[in-house]
Amino acid sequence: MIEEAARIEGGFAEVGAGLWLMGRSQPAAFFGRAVRRRRSGWCVRDRAVLDLVETTGAARCADSSRPFLTHIPCAAPVFAVAGKVLVAPAAARKDAQLVKAVPMSTRSALCATEFRLPGGDGQAWVVMATASRTARIVLADGETLSVRPEAVVAWTGRPPTGFCPRLSVLDILLPRGPRELFFTFYGPSVVWMEGASRSANRGCGQFQGRIF
Repeated sequence: MIEEAARIEGGFAEVGAGLWLMGRSQPAAFFGRAVRRRRSGWCVRDRAVLDLVETTGAARCADSSRPFLTHIPCAAPVFAVAGKVLVAPAAARKDAQLVKAVPMSTRSALCATEFRLPGGDGQAWVVMATASRTARIVLADGETLSVRPEAVVAWTGRPPTGFCPRLSVLDILLPRGPRELFFTFYGPSVVWMEGASRSANRGCGQFQGRIF
């Protein structure tokens, strides 16, 4: 059974008693108790950015560095950038994967958590927290959309493919890496994105930390 959808009000996402996936330093406030549970599994790719939290009363989640909240229903499987997830029902999580922009490298890779409706009654959803407002783009069959890695929030459909221009010798020798990276999404799908600002979003949506 999936818990009822979060109530978004005054910049907070409020949830009731239950078992939740929450971003780090969440909840911001709660009634009763909020206990962090161990996330079992050998390879849990989003373990570094998402905690399993059990609450006995209402809890409110918010991140002052990412004040814009977007509620995404998961009637179809949704792949959400793990570092931008604020709160979601734990039972809605299916898996997590690493989506690479540069082959054979984790530079600018996205750790994406998959949410979908499990068996039984209820609803699946996820609340995302972003540094700027979120746009929802619907791609028709055959359409493509290229988005900078730091601007990606979530998507449905097939995984995106990474693109970068031909690397120069300096790109290989210097730690900066390629400066023009994009993820290309393919329709039919839905893509949620926010404004791209490396200074504002650094580390917010890109892969960081260990995956084990």
